[in-house]
Amino acid sequence: MFDAVYQHPRRALLIVGASCVGLLVFGVLYLQQSLGLEPCPMCIVQRYVLILVALVACVAAMLPERRARNVGVIVMGVLASCGAFVAARQSFLQWNPPEIMSCGRDFYGMIETFPLKRAIPMIFKGSGDCSTVDWTFLGLTIANWSFLCFSGIAAFAVLLLMVRRHS
Repeated sequence: MFDAVYQHPRRALLIVGASCVGLLVFGVLYLQQSLGLEPCPMCIVQRYVLILVALVACVAAMLPERRARNVGVIVMGVLASCGAFVAARQSFLQWNPPEIMSCGRDFYGMIETFPLKRAIPMIFKGSGDCSTVDWTFLGLTIANWSFLCFSGIAAFAVLLLMVRRHS
């Protein structure tokens, strides 16, 4: 595996970008459109982070210079870590739901109504619908799977940087 990553880092980054797009398509087309699940504010933040990770991975794959590609991989890893943090917070809310369940405002309502410095803490605070579990697969919720995917991408970014440093 290390040799494949070392010999074809661009291909590996394009696979990460394609995987992110696949996860987005699964979330939007299957979970939201087919099953009718409405995303909570934290889910929407995770979607945006996934879009950014996909874009950064694809741009990093296209960069000609090795150092520039490494910067892209670092940015991709940081973004994936941020996504993992949001997913972990949502998983915590699902395991320990707040005593007062309120649906709260939707993501766009928060952004339109409040200044950004007030809206961001409200998003991460979560609401009643951020703590509900609407779908599971193999006993894990969407937030749990999202955490695993983001953590895997972050670990892959570290692996990619380590393989490149040892060469």
